[in-house]
Amino acid sequence: MLEQPYEYVARPLVEPDWRRLPGFADVTEQEWRSAQWQRAHCVKNLRQLRGVYGDLLDEPFYADVAADQAGRATMSLLLPPQMLNTMVPDRVPDPAAMRADPVRRYMLPVASDRLPGPLASHPYAARDSLHEHEMWAVEGLTHRYPTKVLAELLSTCPQYCGHCTRMDLVGNSTPAVEKLRFALKPVDRQAAMLEYLRATPGVRDVVVSGGDVANLPFKNLEAFVAGLLEIESVRDVRLASKALMGLPQHWLQDDVVAGMTRLATTARARGVSLAVHTHVNTAAQVTPLVAEAAGALLAAGVRDVRNQGVLLRGVNATAPDLLDLCFALLDGAGITPYYFYMCDMIPSAEHWRVSLAEAQTLQHDLMGYLPGFATPRIVCDVPYVGKRWVHQVAEYDRERGISYWTKNYRTGIERDDDGALDRRYTYYDPVHTLPRTGQAWWRARGGWAGGGDGAADLAAASREASLVD
Repeated sequence: MLEQPYEYVARPLVEPDWRRLPGFADVTEQEWRSAQWQRAHCVKNLRQLRGVYGDLLDEPFYADVAADQAGRATMSLLLPPQMLNTMVPDRVPDPAAMRADPVRRYMLPVASDRLPGPLASHPYAARDSLHEHEMWAVEGLTHRYPTKVLAELLSTCPQYCGHCTRMDLVGNSTPAVEKLRFALKPVDRQAAMLEYLRATPGVRDVVVSGGDVANLPFKNLEAFVAGLLEIESVRDVRLASKALMGLPQHWLQDDVVAGMTRLATTARARGVSLAVHTHVNTAAQVTPLVAEAAGALLAAGVRDVRNQGVLLRGVNATAPDLLDLCFALLDGAGITPYYFYMCDMIPSAEHWRVSLAEAQTLQHDLMGYLPGFATPRIVCDVPYVGKRWVHQVAEYDRERGISYWTKNYRTGIERDDDGALDRRYTYYDPVHTLPRTGQAWWRARGGWAGGGDGAADLAAASREASLVD
């Protein structure tokens, strides 16, 4: 339960002083506001990380980063200066402050963050944990919901989150994960998507994602969205970009603003809702540059800018942290809090995940503080089902951490499955959050007590199914 009362305080947004970091000490404001400069100075490896922080961080911290990248990390390092600057934003960082920082915890994981041995991954963790590849209507187009599709235009981002739900496809391969790759050329893949949507008038809602649309040359993104706007049945288009927070400079470029204005004008004339969805997980990441970028999109004519965060233990999984974030988004940047997803069951993510019971408590504690339209729903993305509000669970075994869910529609791979709507689908709490009796039950199951082999086998099976599909 939220300790009462939560005191609302309107806090002005502050851009942290990047000059406090040795590697950025001589960077001018003009350079900092340049998307090209930001991209050119991203941290992609340990050497570049040392170049930013120097002796502010100690050798054990750098070794911890290196050990994670060489071991369990599912995403390679990719951190724009803007993102780094939101870590320990109010002072010169030191090793203890960096280890405790919520942005660092999910954007710059270290080996000591993760749970030891088999606890690091749930026995049913899987690389493509939502089975999106199995639901591709054409390559990269996931048709899971009856009236909605997800268009993955590319497999890269301006920044890589440690908990990425599409870690099977997005980003560079790591020692732990050999990434899946698209087979078709981008132009052919996008043409196939548009052809499918023209032939499938039951789809009215398209989420354009990846990866992150900010990594597409804008003329290519504009061409694809313009193609969507020509399809009569498409009534909602949502562009997904964490870069609105991680690289707001991209969305402030003159050509991008002009292009978004053209798209928004066309969408409005055709009665289509064009929105931008971003991914902010802590209040510290909402800075004046983020607010400026969101304001530019709204001024260009997009209907809304919304936030879809992820519940992450040690980052934002308390009611005060979530409320601080929601008010920073809403009051400071004009961004609507929309969803908080429970972290998906990917390998080595158990230290981030919260139980369903914890998520239900957080939803309860958020109610009544925010306007109804800006009160985020906390949802569980149940494999083979989709988004479900955490209180929609049909049955919940709290001792073993197994929740059971139903759904009201068939996915594209269940058209002929008469039992799809009667079946109960399962989701699992992190084992380490269970009572001792529940943990003992899982230890007694084959595969888990043997050091995580069960999780590895299931992950391999998931990838094989994706490749076969």
